[in-house]
Amino acid sequence: MIKILIDSASDLEEAEAQKMGIFLLPMEIRFGEETFLDGVTLSHKQFFERLIESDALPKTSQINEYRWSEAFETMTKGGDQVIAITISSKLSGTFACAKKAAKRFEGKVFAVDSLNAAAGERILGEYALRLLEEGRSAEEIVGELDEKKKKIQVLAVVDTLKYLRKGGRISGVAAFAGEMLSVKPVVSVEGGEVKLVGKAIGSKRSNNLLMQLVERCGGIDFSMPYRVMYSGLSDEYLKKYLRDSAALWEGHVQSPDEIPAGLIGSTIGTHFGPNGVGVAFFST
Repeated sequence: MIKILIDSASDLEEAEAQKMGIFLLPMEIRFGEETFLDGVTLSHKQFFERLIESDALPKTSQINEYRWSEAFETMTKGGDQVIAITISSKLSGTFACAKKAAKRFEGKVFAVDSLNAAAGERILGEYALRLLEEGRSAEEIVGELDEKKKKIQVLAVVDTLKYLRKGGRISGVAAFAGEMLSVKPVVSVEGGEVKLVGKAIGSKRSNNLLMQLVERCGGIDFSMPYRVMYSGLSDEYLKKYLRDSAALWEGHVQSPDEIPAGLIGSTIGTHFGPNGVGVAFFST
């Protein structure tokens, strides 16, 4: 049997992962002296409630080699194989730790660097499940994931760059400029790193820019997994984005309610901040 294991930077919560048939290894997140497991002991909604109320940015921890080894030991006991999908190696040391741990289980455990995070990492996990259902071998699935991940696009409108700046994910100069101009920045994940790709004044213009960037990437391959995401305590901005980008979905879904959507988790939400929206997809 082949098992799919993914870290919580994929925005999956434990209950949903179990329902899908994916094993979840949560990141740790600390608010002051309190430590939580992302998506397990701290829900995504609870995270944003704390983030909005907190003056200091919470701290996230990579999953170390010991925790990966523990998970691999348990999951391979019956002779099963494990495919572990992780957050981008450019954003965290988690993949390096998973790869080191996997060496002890040669032929049984395979570590895959998603070169992504949030919904971008999640849709790679969903694709892995599809390949598993097709009866592919572990080696075939890993090879296909490494090939197809190059086509994953993640684009997002964030309310402010201050969280990315505080977390060291984007330059202070870019963040300062964005805050001074009161613009809505558009960011993407390129080569496994977060990049500022555009700025617009107002949510409608930024949503239009987001739609243009989706089309510039080649458009969404609707035969593959895709997902929209939002951050904060309200999906108001997500609903507005779906209205503004209606042309993207026309002919592919009967209504916006059919578009897979979800709340960003704490691992990425720490840097993303509230009131953001994004889309993750495989380009055509």
